[in-house]
Amino acid sequence: MFESFNIPADKICRDFLHYMEAGSMADLIDSLPSDRDLSDDEWRFLIEGDYDKQRLFDKADKVRRQYYGTDVYIRGLIEISSFCKNDCLYCGIRRSNKNASRYRLSEEEIFSCCEQGYELGFRTFVLQGGEDPFHTTAWVEKVVSTIKERYPDCAVTLSLGERDRRDYEIWHQAGADRYLLRHETASCVHYEKLHPHEQTFAHRMECLHNLKQAGYQTGCGFMVGSPFQETGDLIADMRFLREFRPHMVGIGPFIPHHDTPFAACPGGSLARTLTMVALVRLTLPTALIPATTALATIHPQGRELGLKAGANVVMPNLSPAAVRKQYSLYDNKICTGEEAAESVDYLSRQVMAAGYQVVVDRGDPAKTGCATSDGQLNKK
Repeated sequence: MFESFNIPADKICRDFLHYMEAGSMADLIDSLPSDRDLSDDEWRFLIEGDYDKQRLFDKADKVRRQYYGTDVYIRGLIEISSFCKNDCLYCGIRRSNKNASRYRLSEEEIFSCCEQGYELGFRTFVLQGGEDPFHTTAWVEKVVSTIKERYPDCAVTLSLGERDRRDYEIWHQAGADRYLLRHETASCVHYEKLHPHEQTFAHRMECLHNLKQAGYQTGCGFMVGSPFQETGDLIADMRFLREFRPHMVGIGPFIPHHDTPFAACPGGSLARTLTMVALVRLTLPTALIPATTALATIHPQGRELGLKAGANVVMPNLSPAAVRKQYSLYDNKICTGEEAAESVDYLSRQVMAAGYQVVVDRGDPAKTGCATSDGQLNKK
């Protein structure tokens, strides 16, 4: 019986037996979200078990509607540099990739992207880039403070990798509201298989805690289906998220890049990625969760499916059209068409067809209460 769920019978715990004997997988799903930490066997079954995942997605969508209604927040993504000092084994802009096409946006190019984005209705700008030594503490501080001066009703999100705690504090004081730093995997052993020895799991975790202490709305996240990943690693991710309580979680499938050591590795699956999106929504009901570009890359309706599984953010590209293809983290990354911010009207229609609505809003995390039918939060 248990073999059909890919779970060894000798690992079935009493809690799992209870759900199975009662024929009530639904009871397990319905118990989420819950303050009770699930057992390994319960997590394992939710992640890889053979059951109707649509029930899981429906429950995740119900929970996101409790806190956010049908609102979908749009973030204007500005990819400011493809230079990176790091050598992550999965990344197309790793320093060892001599075939990578490098670029670096000027301050004025960044401000121009923000001007265009503001006119299109964006109220969050995400500055993302490799760990580029050119981006000194003072340079980033100036860019952030200028954006906040010009657009005081907008949020600024940074995603510039691991930096000293003092850098994080200075940028937050300059006006940066949020910071995205994917933890990639909550397993130290797995982390070491994805990165060179000078990039440590301990330092990544230290940076995440420093960001929270500096006052940022902090985001982390992980790849689904990355090389060497086992279900136990995903269970570790869920336990880390439950303990760390990030404001934002980015989840996308691993997609190989042809100029990396993992070029021949299979990519992550749509089904497993959607499952993890739903489980994160049920674990962190108020989190901001994007329907990632990677999801849209592996499936024509990946973004819409992500929204229906519990996501509530999309991040169209505001970067200059001439450089979008150069920020190549993985193969076949979408960088034209509806992914481009210029096509926000088309994106809005896609979102509406999926049953949601794009809103002009900073899109901060919900705090307490539930959303009304028009998406407004009733605060308690």
